[in-house]
Amino acid sequence: MKINCLIIDDEFLAREYIKSYVQKLPFLNLLGDFNSPLKAIDLIKSGKTDLIFLDIQMPDITGLDFLKTLNNPPMVIITTAYKEFAIDGYELNVTDYLLKPFSFERFLKAINKVVESMENKSNPFQSLGKDESEASLHENYLVIRADRKHYKINYDDLIYIEGQKAYVTFHTGNKKITALASLQDLADKLPDKQFIRIHKSFIVSVKMIDSLEGNMIEIKGMHLPVGKIFRKDVEAVFGLGKSNS
Repeated sequence: MKINCLIIDDEFLAREYIKSYVQKLPFLNLLGDFNSPLKAIDLIKSGKTDLIFLDIQMPDITGLDFLKTLNNPPMVIITTAYKEFAIDGYELNVTDYLLKPFSFERFLKAINKVVESMENKSNPFQSLGKDESEASLHENYLVIRADRKHYKINYDDLIYIEGQKAYVTFHTGNKKITALASLQDLADKLPDKQFIRIHKSFIVSVKMIDSLEGNMIEIKGMHLPVGKIFRKDVEAVFGLGKSNS
């Protein structure tokens, strides 16, 4: 698989170090790097671009505003020094959000998300049969079927669950498992004292949450967005928003 990508960032040094990361992965094909989104419009509209590494704060137009103008955008990885914009990026369905300066390891993790998404788009049910569409929930663990195996995941080990259209990914401390399932169904059935829905795309373990800052929570080194409609439930975890009367 070849992934055709663009880098859009007004900072020369930022483009250079992203470019150095891209060059380490032979399946990434860099079509070009630009200091303004406006200079990349024709290449994006040509349909040849699979992935954009997109900065947010740029002189001509912000990366997020530019993204809103695209009718059928490629996959996007936001690259920025401003974490306060992460919630907006997730609302625009970006694949990942890299906070500068980021390591090659973190970059690779983002690319793995791109690869998984592209593979699922080309054949989303390649390894998932009809009998794999349900997660079996028990008192202290759940059982899911994926890749023709049954996996037992203890609630104590589950950090968060990420919804991705028709399937979900279960993230634990040492592995992640993707299966055909409904995030809403899991939100309804998981023990509500142990798990909380924080966003249309995320359910997290309450005990694993480290901090809340603005519209982001930190959980085991990851920063995940908090959706507006779930904000009060998240604040309640921290004892916030209670009446003093």
